[in-house]
Amino acid sequence: KIWYNSELVNWSDVKLHVLSHGLHYASCVFEGERVYDGEIFKLEEHTSRFFHSAKRMGFEIPYSEDQINKASKLIISKQNVENGYVRPVAWRGSEMMAISAQKTKIHVAIATWEWGSYFDPKLKVEGIKLNISKWKRPAPDTIPWDTKASGLYMICTLSKHEAERDGYTDSLMLDHEGNIAEATGANIFFKDKDGTLHTPIPDSFLDGITRRTVIDIAKSKNIKVIERKISPEELKDFSGCFLTGTAAEVTPVSKIADYEFKVCSTIIELSESYQLIVRKKKAA
Repeated sequence: KIWYNSELVNWSDVKLHVLSHGLHYASCVFEGERVYDGEIFKLEEHTSRFFHSAKRMGFEIPYSEDQINKASKLIISKQNVENGYVRPVAWRGSEMMAISAQKTKIHVAIATWEWGSYFDPKLKVEGIKLNISKWKRPAPDTIPWDTKASGLYMICTLSKHEAERDGYTDSLMLDHEGNIAEATGANIFFKDKDGTLHTPIPDSFLDGITRRTVIDIAKSKNIKVIERKISPEELKDFSGCFLTGTAAEVTPVSKIADYEFKVCSTIIELSESYQLIVRKKKAA
């Protein structure tokens, strides 16, 4: 089943009109959420961002946040998902076929499925390898950069396909100024020789919910975290690197282009602490 405009519809019967504005002009927003032991981690925060994204894109989701939260819980129950992924998505319909879309209907769907590790579990131990993408995060005055909107991910797909073609797992993306931004679907952290963590300021890309959670974990362990502009030339100065994201969770990085990093105890401990938080029922 998929929750589709307040109804439970068979997975194979869900239909999207080929002239939907969201398909042609990317007037579409979504979320990515993890289910751990039958519960959606930080559901309310994700739903709040879902509504923020829609508002920034100029349309209103025709349900309340509470209704979306309840629908999300309903669909994982109906699908019997214990450890998986949830994808709420909202888009403009087919009533107007042009750039203007004021009279289009807003559709909402929520799908969920069982899903394990985003990256190969072996790579989450050894560390993944990134290339450096030729595509850059656009300037913040050119796009609604603080949204999870479909159009923003076009260059992510291009970057990840290029990385995988060349034998890498993912791609590091720079911002419009040439500073380090993030991976294609995850935020990035670096550890220096003194144990301090450095992470880019999210001023042209999403300030991830997992990113904020990991920063809180690090501070609880008295690990200093500095949010700042980071130049690619500084990669040689860091000893450790890892990604954070709903899908990626906490994933160590062993190499970026020609720069190598160690999967150190700090990264392993942050990953273990994150798992304890998301699996509260199991930990209790």
